[in-house]
Amino acid sequence: MSASLDFLKDSVQSDAVKKLESLNNFQLIEFLNNIVKICEPDSVYLITGTDEEKEYIRKKALESGEEIKLKTSGHTIHFDHPLDQARAREDTFILSDVKIPYVNTKPRNEGLNEILGLLKGSMRGREMYIGFYSLGPRNSPFQILAVQVTDSPYVIHSENILYRNAFEHFSNNKKFLRFVHSKGELDIRKRRIMIDLADNTVYSVNTTYAGNSVGLKKLALRLTITKAVEEGWLSEHMAIVGFNGDKGIHYFTASFPSGSGKTSTSMIGSLISDDLAFIREFDGIPKAVNPEIGVFGIIQGINARDDPIIWEVLHKPGEVIFSNVLMTDDGDVYWEGSELPKPERGYNYEGKWSRESGKPASHPNARFTVPLTSFKNLDGNWDNPNGVVIDGIIFGVRDYNTLIPIVEAFSWSHGVVTIGASMESARTSAVIGKADELEFNPMAILDFMPISLSRYLRNYLNFGKRLRKSPKIFGFNYFLKDENNKFLNSKEDKKIWVKWAVKRVEETIDAIYAPIGLIPFYEDLKTLFKTILGKEYSKEQYEKQFTIKLRRYLEKTERIIGIYLKFDDIPSEVIGELEMQRKRIIDYISKYGDSVSPFKLEKA
Repeated sequence: MSASLDFLKDSVQSDAVKKLESLNNFQLIEFLNNIVKICEPDSVYLITGTDEEKEYIRKKALESGEEIKLKTSGHTIHFDHPLDQARAREDTFILSDVKIPYVNTKPRNEGLNEILGLLKGSMRGREMYIGFYSLGPRNSPFQILAVQVTDSPYVIHSENILYRNAFEHFSNNKKFLRFVHSKGELDIRKRRIMIDLADNTVYSVNTTYAGNSVGLKKLALRLTITKAVEEGWLSEHMAIVGFNGDKGIHYFTASFPSGSGKTSTSMIGSLISDDLAFIREFDGIPKAVNPEIGVFGIIQGINARDDPIIWEVLHKPGEVIFSNVLMTDDGDVYWEGSELPKPERGYNYEGKWSRESGKPASHPNARFTVPLTSFKNLDGNWDNPNGVVIDGIIFGVRDYNTLIPIVEAFSWSHGVVTIGASMESARTSAVIGKADELEFNPMAILDFMPISLSRYLRNYLNFGKRLRKSPKIFGFNYFLKDENNKFLNSKEDKKIWVKWAVKRVEETIDAIYAPIGLIPFYEDLKTLFKTILGKEYSKEQYEKQFTIKLRRYLEKTERIIGIYLKFDDIPSEVIGELEMQRKRIIDYISKYGDSVSPFKLEKA
């Protein structure tokens, strides 16, 4: 037995020591030894994946007060600090001695000294929990191993729901990602999240909000993006969904900023992932898996009419962690937008709440954590180690004024650059800051970008060049408004845009050529609205939704060109695609004016 394991032996449950020994992974033991020395827990509990260990964590979450039992079997509620309700951009740093545009960096030694100082002794009087997980299906070419260390039963409980246990896969010095979290004193002034790319390690302290503390979620995304770019694949902030067509099922990935339709789009088809995707190329074919096996979703606005599948999951017995919703006096929950009668009183993340206070009952970024297996629309390939073939990619935004509901790219590079890399979206409650402010957010991944966008986009473009047949790329916008600030589409209309995209993949319908891409014919949409939703779709509706505001599109394109020209090493293909789009739009302005009706445009 190594000296490192001898050190751990005094604090870890006895059977776990034998299990650790059997792995023969010196790097793992050394890492755990160092973290125990730094954090100084009273005891250490290893989660290797047994039912007994998982039940122990559930009990600890209740005993610690981090979760409270609700009246429905398996349901609990967790409250975060009132100032710790979303991803903390200003407290999250990529440790790098080189500044990177759009990335919040800090010199590596400075950042490590700061975070390790905050973690020193942070677990005194507490138990340390260590979980061993796989991002992606076990025994898969997609698999990435990861270890989570935390003193929060809620955090490790969340990990057990969201990720595959994989203790036995850590044998023989296999490499792994490392996540160290302590709730510390929950002093928000000292909240820090440090991402050390050089050592594949993320440290976080003085926070419990899952986006800042559950390491394998968005913290891991920074590490896997870096790994993907180095190895030539894609690690993306994307759902994976199967949509049925006339020729069978077609799998799409879908990228939306948080709170902009990703989860609801996932519920239209057969679900593989609601949030993250690993995409690799095999013999020229793009295939994807979900690194996760659970959902950590925004709950505000979920109601029985619009979201029947999620509604059922949240109301039936089974494992559910609610966070930052209202707990009622009878042990039930309530959240804003549920369309249920608002309770008179209850308890939420700020303490006691009453209806007469006039305050919202739940936080706009309140969440639910559930296993994927709770969803009745779960796809049969959800855990397929070989992944699923991707036929389409959706990039969606929340844009109230400019972008039409759906557009198809001319090509892989056109879609990657003018749709994905040009995304601007209204900010939502998932991040701390001013809501509804339009912000640049390429691929809905800027919050998680650990490297230069130049490197990231070069890898994206090169990935497409290795494919025998590229997935079609579509731009979606569910949030276009009219001159009276009214939404031009209902929530259910997204089913139509999805079906049109599927038909384009199957090549069973034509499209109209526009300067920004390919758009639907009115007659095709009219038929789809009637057959799928049973409602009429007028020419007036179509014209309002698909009139291309050329002047606004030009302003947007020039804005994006200006952003990318600031990068010294941006791929020439990026500027080239944007300049070609700019020229097309200018040509159409000279012919049609500041906007053009789709009825004036011709078949592609």
